[in-house]
Amino acid sequence: MKRKYCSYTLTDFYLFKYQLLGFAKKFSNFCFLDNHDYEFDKSYDCIAGCGVIHSITSGEKNNLKLLDQFKKENKDWIFGHVSYDLKNEIENLSSNKKDGIGFPDFCFYVPGIVFILSKETVKIGVYDDIDTNKIFEEIISTIPDKKVFIKPVIKSRLSKREYLNTIEKLQQHILRGDCYEICFCQEYFAKNIEIDTVNVFKRLCEISPNPFAAFYKLDEKYLLCASPERFLKKTGDVIISQPIKGTLKRSDKNIEGEKYWLETDEKERAENVMIVDLVRNDLSKICAEGSVFVKEFLKIYSFPQVHQMISTIEGRVAENISFGEILSATFPMGSMTGAPKKRVMELIEKYEKTKRGLFSGTVGYINPDGDFDFNVVIRSILYNEKNHYLSIQTGSAITSKSIPEKEYEECNVKREAMINSLM
Repeated sequence: MKRKYCSYTLTDFYLFKYQLLGFAKKFSNFCFLDNHDYEFDKSYDCIAGCGVIHSITSGEKNNLKLLDQFKKENKDWIFGHVSYDLKNEIENLSSNKKDGIGFPDFCFYVPGIVFILSKETVKIGVYDDIDTNKIFEEIISTIPDKKVFIKPVIKSRLSKREYLNTIEKLQQHILRGDCYEICFCQEYFAKNIEIDTVNVFKRLCEISPNPFAAFYKLDEKYLLCASPERFLKKTGDVIISQPIKGTLKRSDKNIEGEKYWLETDEKERAENVMIVDLVRNDLSKICAEGSVFVKEFLKIYSFPQVHQMISTIEGRVAENISFGEILSATFPMGSMTGAPKKRVMELIEKYEKTKRGLFSGTVGYINPDGDFDFNVVIRSILYNEKNHYLSIQTGSAITSKSIPEKEYEECNVKREAMINSLM
């Protein structure tokens, strides 16, 4: 069975994206990925998949082998996610914290409808006798429904004093040699609320348009993501990872001066260097010998709220390496754990108050040729429409040189766009 494609001209690319979200929300599974005009080795301006032909959800064991079998059986577009807690299978760890959202460790699915968008056209891919003309007409006739809800009251799991005390404890672990760097995260949450997910995502993207944005739905669970970070991209046998470590609030008053400060700050550079080493080691496990190298080192990129330090590590995937083996070697991404990876994940479980769930996991796609692109789930709102629970998590890299007050401020800066999008 072969998927057929039909192309349609777009008169208003930005309106169409919003209408597509309104159309697709009725499906149980939907994934919409938006590049927002950034380059970053992009493959598409936007890509989306909705409806389910085949799917796989994580079970109790052998998840990665089952995932590889699913991919082998479905030489098609596959969309989905991996939650942070798949680490428990990869590293034989455990998690017993509260999770108010409830995404499974992973879910991947072959969509009934695929949308590939450029500024001028949309290509719609379907099976059987599904009428793409009707789909297109329904989308462009969709009038986005703007519901008005009460602005949620967002609470923090940690008081400022608890946060500062925890950072000091983590620095004691670093001084004892337990680890070198640890990404510590905290949760902000709201209970018993309703939000208009489409309009909140639209507002989030207006406030903070980032290159790895995602609107992802799995039954009653939603991810509204404005991520600036790529986890992994594979094209042919070439694989890249682009970890972010090093952050400075952007003021727009002295952009070049701010970028220079971030580029030369010893503590911020050290954060990135440690994760570059970790990622190089991870990729070396699944790449041809001698093929892994740092393509771009400590480069500063500017985003709407912050400047970020990003490095790009590239390698050539060795023959007969499966998608599951790639995940096993590289997940969770080093930028969201620290180093050494297993020990810091144990400390994360000890000191963080809630499960990360899909936060610091990944969402993306695999194309019919086996190439893929996956983000890092940060700068995100997670929402469960059934139990009316909303979660925002932010974190920062803790090193021996961290100043706890500044790490607290960094978390506040990172959550601003999500909080403001809920107004």
